Amino acid sequence: MCSSCGLAQLVSDPANTEEPRALEPAALAVQAASAVALIAGDGWLDGRATVAEFESPHGGSWLGHMAVRGPRSVGDGQQADVVLDCFGMMHAPDQRAALAERTTRVAPGGVLLLQFHSLGTILRLGQWTSLRHGHYAYYSTSALELMLREYGFALQRAWTFDLYGGTVLLAATREPAGRAHRTVRDLLDEERRTGAADPDSVSLLQYRVQRHSRAVHDWLRLRRDAGADVVGYGAASRAVALLLHAGIDRGLLPGIVDASPAKEGRRMPDTDIPILGTSRLRSDPPDAVLLMLPDLMDEVRAAFPEVERSGGQWVNVETIGAR
Repeated sequence: MCSSCGLAQLVSDPANTEEPRALEPAALAVQAASAVALIAGDGWLDGRATVAEFESPHGGSWLGHMAVRGPRSVGDGQQADVVLDCFGMMHAPDQRAALAERTTRVAPGGVLLLQFHSLGTILRLGQWTSLRHGHYAYYSTSALELMLREYGFALQRAWTFDLYGGTVLLAATREPAGRAHRTVRDLLDEERRTGAADPDSVSLLQYRVQRHSRAVHDWLRLRRDAGADVVGYGAASRAVALLLHAGIDRGLLPGIVDASPAKEGRRMPDTDIPILGTSRLRSDPPDAVLLMLPDLMDEVRAAFPEVERSGGQWVNVETIGAR
């Protein structure tokens, strides 16, 4: 983590692995529609006719929502009045080049929209599993403010959402518009209070790694010893670090269900835990499902009523061992 600008990055990423594209969660789709509605309602699409979107492995797109409100999509490499990136830039190994590419695509008078999972949220909720291979950078508003300044852009407006426990959407333009909106100032003040730009504060996540890993291992061991049938749900990249740190194999967790056909039949990296299809929850509902992606709770409970109908329960993995 840079002690000058506050940008947190991976020192290196030796994995270079294939990452099957995830299905877009309903929560992500709902948030996209809400974000575009707020942007339009605040006038950021007024007089802006074109839009360019940088894709993300997380899936989903805002282009359909944008088209309904006027801006049409342009081709790769073309400038646009609205350039948006939703969880995409964090996957770029070269952050300076990635931001240069995005700012260059902004047409004169245009706006750059960046959405990110806030480092402040990760710190506040102890979401250490969000720090993983493939995610090269972790942003605070203050870090992005300094990064954008290098390319002549200034923050103008901010919106916050409950997705992933707390995500931020920033609007930045080339034209100086005086003092930033109070939403930006409020975020900067909050980050100073929570220590999101302070390496010493962020380093405290290490304690959460140790405590959470031990708690999840013990939770699974106790249920195995009691004869309970437990499977996981969500073969996501963030689950990999937890499984390895906690020393979990198929003896403790016999499988992880995932809705993505591209993942079914594979296994979790560096473990012997198989990835199962969703039929496991319908044909043979377990006593408990350990949910690796808490934002999916409402969606999966509605999609697989068989679990609770048979007396089973859904358990949010992030709440195990939480204080």
